[in-house]
Amino acid sequence: MREKHEEALSSRLDDNHQQLRELLGSSTDLVSKELLLGEKTRIFIFYIDGLVDTGLLHNSILYSLQGNRVPDMLEGLNPDKTVELLRQRILMAGDLTVVNQRDQFVHDLMSGSVMLMVDGTANALRIGLPGWEDRAVSEPSSQTVVRGPMEGFTENLRTNTALLRRKIKDSHLWLETLQIGRVTQTSVSLMYLNNIANDELVQEVKRRLDKIDTDSILESGYIEEFIQDTAKTPFPTVYNSDRPDTIAAGILEGKVAILIDGTPFVLLAPTTFVSFFQSAEDYYQRADISTLLRFIRFLAFFLTLLAPAFYVAITTYHQEMIPTNLVISLAAQRENVPFPAFIEALLMELTYEILREAGVRIPKNIGQAISIVGTLVIGQAAVAAGFISAAMVIIVSITAISSFVIPEAGMSIAARIIRFALIGLAGFIGLYGVLCGVFVIVLHLASLRSFGIPYMSPLGPYRAADIKDSIFRFPWPYLRTRPKENLTKNFYRQGPAGQRKDKS
Repeated sequence: MREKHEEALSSRLDDNHQQLRELLGSSTDLVSKELLLGEKTRIFIFYIDGLVDTGLLHNSILYSLQGNRVPDMLEGLNPDKTVELLRQRILMAGDLTVVNQRDQFVHDLMSGSVMLMVDGTANALRIGLPGWEDRAVSEPSSQTVVRGPMEGFTENLRTNTALLRRKIKDSHLWLETLQIGRVTQTSVSLMYLNNIANDELVQEVKRRLDKIDTDSILESGYIEEFIQDTAKTPFPTVYNSDRPDTIAAGILEGKVAILIDGTPFVLLAPTTFVSFFQSAEDYYQRADISTLLRFIRFLAFFLTLLAPAFYVAITTYHQEMIPTNLVISLAAQRENVPFPAFIEALLMELTYEILREAGVRIPKNIGQAISIVGTLVIGQAAVAAGFISAAMVIIVSITAISSFVIPEAGMSIAARIIRFALIGLAGFIGLYGVLCGVFVIVLHLASLRSFGIPYMSPLGPYRAADIKDSIFRFPWPYLRTRPKENLTKNFYRQGPAGQRKDKS
């Protein structure tokens, strides 16, 4: 549990001013403005330049304080009653709360609030006037679709919660916010449907978040590693997306969304293996088209995982499995190649990974040129020089293209990592090694859990009702129930009103 030492503000305005200056190291972006209302009421206004909407500050707050009747209204009041009168009747702002603890005062100040203090009282007024620069809502960059909404999350937490509330206009959509990170004090919010999400799941998510004790949370990846069931797996056990419709669909299935201020990627828990092969577009196309696309994604996953290892195994140990004409062609290609197929595959895969990482890191205006050089010039030159066979270039190209078909990047990365282990097994034992590797992977996947939910559900354990929206995608009239592995309070999302009653 995170423990905080609460220290009260001083009733002396000058002491608070001095302590704040010392805490912030006389930072030049700290703005403090002293005002005298009448002859006795002395107040200070503090805010951080760049985090506050100064237009609203001058046009509403300062304008309200400079009214002709304000000194008369405050005449003869003690400081505590002055604060209450300012909050209730004088200041024209909707977000006004009283703060009397120093840690909370500093946190609100650094979060974009204007802090108002009256001399003689330890109570300060927090005025919510955030006004920093935000990125506008734009098309998602990581999970694009042909048909569907073209809006994505931004780095602003409040914008992201608003995007979800636009999708789910229900009073049962609850929002809870906490701060994580001793230094960054990052706002982390949970959103879930209280009448659908399992109470034990919600409490488990809260418990794992509450256990986090670190200096900083700068992106959702920090949270993901802290709350995942195990770190001893390459497979992601927490789903992430920058699409509001995807996260809203997860919430409607009884899952819990975790939004982190400062990142457009929202986490969704729990998740299953098949979820990483489903795209938001699957639910906007006809069921037959969506099912075909899912089959293609699973095929692409197996090609990414097994194609290089299978090629190495059959060309090294199992040539009898290859048709005669193809064997002769492959032998002719490999006649001048100085490396065995195992080394050849490793070199090509490493070269591809280097080119892929270079394409991500270099400036966009020259990225296309690097891609052309990497794929055409280097590949053709390597084949012409006899370092690599043409067949290996084809295999690696198919593998590379297939890895981009997987909708979620985390699953694609997992397949790329495991691919090297399978190539090693194929180079040492052949197809027997590949089969042993696949067997270990299946056992590992069957042992994984995501917040207590079997990772391979509904395939293992098998649930016939949930198969309708896993590898297949049945038409909407047949998808009457939510996935049962989530243990939701209400399994029915379609049907008679009596079936939709909460089962809690």
